[in-house]
Amino acid sequence: MIALTVVLAVLIGLSLGLLGGGGSILTVPLLVYVTGLPAKEAIALSLLVVGVTSAAAAVSHARAGRVQWRTGILFGLAGMVGAYAGGRLAELIPGRILLLAFAVMMVATAIAMLRGRKDVDPDAAPRRLPLGRILLDGTVVGLVTGLVGAGGGFLVVPALALLGGLPMPVAVGTSLVVIAMKSAAGFAGYLASVQIDWTLAAMVTAAAVVGSVLGGRLVSRVHPEHLRKGFGWFVLVMATVILGQELGWLVGGVAAALVAGAAVVVVLRGRRRRPAPAAAPAEPVASER
Repeated sequence: MIALTVVLAVLIGLSLGLLGGGGSILTVPLLVYVTGLPAKEAIALSLLVVGVTSAAAAVSHARAGRVQWRTGILFGLAGMVGAYAGGRLAELIPGRILLLAFAVMMVATAIAMLRGRKDVDPDAAPRRLPLGRILLDGTVVGLVTGLVGAGGGFLVVPALALLGGLPMPVAVGTSLVVIAMKSAAGFAGYLASVQIDWTLAAMVTAAAVVGSVLGGRLVSRVHPEHLRKGFGWFVLVMATVILGQELGWLVGGVAAALVAGAAVVVVLRGRRRRPAPAAAPAEPVASER
């Protein structure tokens, strides 16, 4: 069981390093269904693991010039406020409800990943996100982070790519800074109400950091389209497991079938509307100082 936990933790870090998100989507089920932690303890520990791992992965991206610091720090500060509030609010919500909310977040994440994103012309987009939009989006994503342990990378990355016009590698690197900041605040919010198994935390975090470093080095070598879609289907399967565990396999199976059908429709519609592929993008823009 320990070996399985370590291997899965490495995959968590690999996801963060490659995609700029997805760590908490894997961490919470790992801690609940593999290590047997209660829901709230698992969510709290996932925030610690994802926060430290994201910070480690961000270093590699920053060295390669794939972090826009102004946007990342402002988004992260707003997210920390929301995440701390979410962590404290979670004290009032039963653990089963939090897990179901987490499953819903997984479904939304999976469908968003399978659908993909519209191409953006970086030259036509503003080089800086509006301050008010950064603060609002950061607070909302942070609240979700604190409540259900979802770091929000798959919410932050599209926002940075679509609204800010950032190249995908820069959006990934910047999102890691945001996730690290929000996860730290969310974890602080949980500390008042849960007990942390620090030995388990150290083991899972160390393995995830190794994976994140590998992911940061592989990000320029793996085709993001294939990776995103494969991970999207995997997240959908994990959501099915949680729904089955919490609602019973009959109800959970029906819900999962409906969700899978909706995902297939989204993918098919996306293929019909997708234009011909454009030329390869230029190198990532330099980090904003």
